[in-house]
Amino acid sequence: MFSRWNFRRQSLVSSAMLRSCQQFSAAFRYFTLSPSSIFAVEFLHSLSSTSSSNFHNLSLLLQGRILHSHLRQIHARIFRLNAHQDNLVATRLIGHYPSSFALRVFNQLHNPNIFPFNAIIRVLAENGLFFLACSFFNNLIQRSLSPNDLTFSFLLKACFLSNDAQYVNQIHTYIIKLGYLCDPTVCNGLLSVYAQGFKDVASAHKLFDEMPEKVSVTPWTNLIACYARSGRNEEVLRLFCSMIEKNLRPENDTMVSVLSACSSAEIFDIEKWVTILSEIIHNSDNKIPNRDSVNIALIYLYGRLENVEKSRERFNEIYAIGKMSVIPWNAMIGAYVQNGCPMEALSLFHLMMEDSNCRPNHVTMVSVLSACAQMGDLDLGKWVHQYLEYNGRKGVLETNTFLATALIDMYSKCGDLEMAKRVFDQMISKDVVSFNAMIMGLAMNGEGEEAVSLLSKVQELGLHPNAGTFLGLLCACSHSGLSEEGRQIFLEMNSRFSVYPRLEHYACYIDILARVGLVEAALTVVDSMPYEPNNFVWGALLGGCVLHSRADLAQKVYKKLVEVDPQNSGGYVMLANTLAVDHRWNDVSVLRWLMREKGVKKQPGHSWISIDGVVHEFLAGSPSHPKMESIYHTLNGLVNVMKVTSP
Repeated sequence: MFSRWNFRRQSLVSSAMLRSCQQFSAAFRYFTLSPSSIFAVEFLHSLSSTSSSNFHNLSLLLQGRILHSHLRQIHARIFRLNAHQDNLVATRLIGHYPSSFALRVFNQLHNPNIFPFNAIIRVLAENGLFFLACSFFNNLIQRSLSPNDLTFSFLLKACFLSNDAQYVNQIHTYIIKLGYLCDPTVCNGLLSVYAQGFKDVASAHKLFDEMPEKVSVTPWTNLIACYARSGRNEEVLRLFCSMIEKNLRPENDTMVSVLSACSSAEIFDIEKWVTILSEIIHNSDNKIPNRDSVNIALIYLYGRLENVEKSRERFNEIYAIGKMSVIPWNAMIGAYVQNGCPMEALSLFHLMMEDSNCRPNHVTMVSVLSACAQMGDLDLGKWVHQYLEYNGRKGVLETNTFLATALIDMYSKCGDLEMAKRVFDQMISKDVVSFNAMIMGLAMNGEGEEAVSLLSKVQELGLHPNAGTFLGLLCACSHSGLSEEGRQIFLEMNSRFSVYPRLEHYACYIDILARVGLVEAALTVVDSMPYEPNNFVWGALLGGCVLHSRADLAQKVYKKLVEVDPQNSGGYVMLANTLAVDHRWNDVSVLRWLMREKGVKKQPGHSWISIDGVVHEFLAGSPSHPKMESIYHTLNGLVNVMKVTSP
């Protein structure tokens, strides 16, 4: 194949048909064939003169990808012809080499123009050599060369990861001086440096305001991302509304920042923004495509307000083209999961998977795994695990801590502790969040000692345990009866690790003491802690009183629990059980009467079971399941069989 191409090219060269030769070179690239060394040598030997036209033809050989071995032969011939002094040839050579060799090519130029300067700045920027790239920029200024839009674009890429704000300000001055503030590419690059590289909100907003035209979505996205990372949610949502009013359609990256602001906004702010965004929807034309973006934000905000019905209404209003993006699906599935509606979340996920136009991403899968954990649906959780292994990026579970942590949590809550450990052990880079998930997983499965042992591994990796770490450790001690270890961990979390105990840590510690019968010691902790006791604190104490038959204290603690949580049936039930142990049936009757008078109802049991991929939901006392009659018939049959077979 190559020999036929080379023979034809050689004939073209010998007849000086350079134009046809160039067409054949294009054909080579079309068929993804690299020029062979035979042709390169034949063609280069034919170019014995040093005319500018021949230099131009040499530069054509340097277009596209070139094998390293061929590049060296071409470069050698270029050097012999003294073509390395041609700026176009040198520019293309620089682009083919790594930074060290590219510098040698550039330094051989006697009189470089702007093009090789741009090439070397680009190579240095891509290799993170910021100061070296800047020195070449200074060099071209000293040579009285005028930088162009590409110069600034490449240089700003180098500035992105630097910490030299003073030098960026100098570049900004040159951009203004040479009139490139009107160039959208240069301006967006500078805005990106201020907003994302330096996180300089003031400079980013000032530049944004100075931009003569903001018809592109990119500057809006950059500034919104900057405000979102700075926690300035009001500015994010205000800019988002301005975009919508200017009929600009937010991109996926824009919406990620907007939803980030929605997730951290205060509740009273959420209600205000729901009103504002709903008004925009009400006043807009139904055919305006950016309505979908507003509806996505409303899905998330209504979810924060625990109104999933309104979230679903907004989701249903999104057009089919809008649902080709994964973002509205993620927002709606996430709203269901956060509001304890795992069945609805998984139902929507199944609907999404039936849509061939949209594929789930890691955010989707984290929410789905959380829903599986809530329902105990181990089969679907395993399916998600397999899907990620076969359809995700190679090694994604070992490197993506969010996915791995969600899997650990799911397997732990579904009772498959061995799989949770396997996912944890396979993680290449563990952070404190993944350790927290594993500690809590061991805690809820009764492996308290193993959970406590992970604290030393956290320290060995140079990680600093946080409030979540100690909450998991205290839960582990509580569930496994490790009172001494729990006491030591509680005392050391502040004195040794500088993590100040929160109310939930006190509640766990009180539970540890109450479970082992140290009810008086637990009461002392309640009196001394710097927080007002809540239902968890009094509930833990009441549980200890019930467990150790302390009816005398149980009634006092019960009254405290009812004061802080009058509608919780747990306190009434626990006290009734304590009184029943002492055969105080009249007091039990009075307690039940009080529950009826106050309208307190016992929370019904709630369970799910997955059979052949279909999730069945059961609520105690509810006949809502379509096969309830058949289920009762089967149960009654089993009861009769048990009665017959029992001795």
